Amino acid sequence: MTQNADHDSLALARRTWKVLEPYHGAVYFSPEAAGHYADLGVDARTGYFASRSAALGAAPADLVIATFYNFNPQVVRRAIPAAWEAATPQQFAAARLTGIDTTLRRILGADVSSPALARAAELARSAAEVTLPHPQGRPLFAAHAALLWPSAPHLVLWHAQTLLREFRGDAHVAALLTAGLSGIEALVTHAATGDIDAGVLRNSRAWTPEQWGQAVHNLRERGWLDEGPQLALTEDGARRRAEIEHTTDRLSALPYRTLGPATCAELRALARPFSLAVAKELLPWAVDRLGEEDA
Repeated sequence: MTQNADHDSLALARRTWKVLEPYHGAVYFSPEAAGHYADLGVDARTGYFASRSAALGAAPADLVIATFYNFNPQVVRRAIPAAWEAATPQQFAAARLTGIDTTLRRILGADVSSPALARAAELARSAAEVTLPHPQGRPLFAAHAALLWPSAPHLVLWHAQTLLREFRGDAHVAALLTAGLSGIEALVTHAATGDIDAGVLRNSRAWTPEQWGQAVHNLRERGWLDEGPQLALTEDGARRRAEIEHTTDRLSALPYRTLGPATCAELRALARPFSLAVAKELLPWAVDRLGEEDA
C-alpha cells in the first residue's frame, strides 16, 4: 500500500468511527441506564464501572483499572468490587442494555424501526464481525465480543459500535503505553491539544487538582508541554501525540478498510442523523463533530 493510500485508509477509519461514536457513547449519559443501576443499588458512577466491565465477569478492581486505563484508581476501588456485592455482572450488563434500549427508543422514536437504521445496523455489524478473529491484546474488546448479539436493529447498531469502540480503545491503550504515558498523562496531553476542556477530563476521571498539577509538571520536565501559563504541547509533544493517534488509527483500521470507502460513506450517511439526535440530547459537545463532511 502506498503512503497516500495508507493515509486515506486511516482517515476513512477515523471519520467513520467518529460519526458512530456518539450513538454508542449515549449509554454513559443515559438517565434510563442510571435509573436501572440505581435499581440494583448503586450510583451512576459505580454503575458505569460495573456495567462496562460486566463483560469481564466479576472483575477485580485492578483489572478494571488496567483496562479502563485513565481513571483515578481510587475511584475505581470505591466502585469495584462493591458493585458485585450489590448485583451480578449479568444483572449490570442487562441493566446497561435495557437502559440504552429505552434511551434510544425515547430519542429516536419511530426511527428505531426505519429501513435506514436497519441498513446502518447491517453495515456496522459487518464491520464489527471483521474484528472478531482478532481479540489478541484487546481484553475489553474480547470480553464484549463474547456477548450475545441483540436482535432489534437499533441495538444491533449500538452493540456493533460498542465492539468497534472497544477494539479501538484497546489499541489506543497500547499506543499510550508505547509512548510512555500514564493514564493521567494521556488525559493531560489530550487536553493540551485543545480538543476538550482540561477540567472536563480531570473531573470525569476523578483526578484531584494536585494530581493533575503533578502530571503537568512531569510532562513539562519530559518535554511534552510548554512552560507557559497555558496548557499547550511543545512541537515535540505535538509530534508524539500525533504519533499516538496515528498508531491508534492504524491498529483500528481493519473493519473500515474491509468495508471500503463507498460502504463506509454509506454507513456514515445513514448513521449520522441517529448519532446527531442522541448527541443533541445527551452529548452536546459532540454535535459539532458530526458535520456533513461527506456532503
